[in-house]
Amino acid sequence: MRLIVGLGNPGAQYDNTPHNVGFHAIDTLAQRHGAQWTVERRFDAMTTDINIGGQKLTLMKPLTYMNLSGRAVAAWRSKNGGEPHEILAISDDVHLPMGQLRLRPGGSHGGQKGLLSMINSLGTLEFPRLRIGVRPTGGAIVDMVSYVLGRVKPADRAAFEQSWEAAADAVEDLVKDGMDATMNRTNRKK
Repeated sequence: MRLIVGLGNPGAQYDNTPHNVGFHAIDTLAQRHGAQWTVERRFDAMTTDINIGGQKLTLMKPLTYMNLSGRAVAAWRSKNGGEPHEILAISDDVHLPMGQLRLRPGGSHGGQKGLLSMINSLGTLEFPRLRIGVRPTGGAIVDMVSYVLGRVKPADRAAFEQSWEAAADAVEDLVKDGMDATMNRTNRKK
């Protein structure tokens, strides 16, 4: 891994919304490693560097809004190089139960517009992604946009917050132990 991208929307109005779980997870990872965010105008993103197991990684929060996240990734890659398989995206997934994680080495966007933007910018489906479940407990989603951009319900708040820590754990494991071992641990159903 060279670049870890947390997908979300900038601005306080999006804090604690299901769509911003990628931002929260990457903020947790940065905090664990004592990293400070810097606004990088050339990438239209916030970035910081951390070290896990002797490997330097750049963390990124695109400021392009979710649907254009690929622009920030493409700009970073244009300056720093790297292959798609060296870029991990962390995003929400409304198809997974709240707090459940799924790590994959590639695949489709599954309706997630930030992943779609990255697929279009990278020109491939083959980059790793860590999806964090945000499907509400005991209820169907009636209006998808209102749900993913609305506040997490109190009944789901603990699982939502725990998922940030679990996602940060998964990233650290991925860097230290590789994809297969981390998938075996991370993808177990709760």
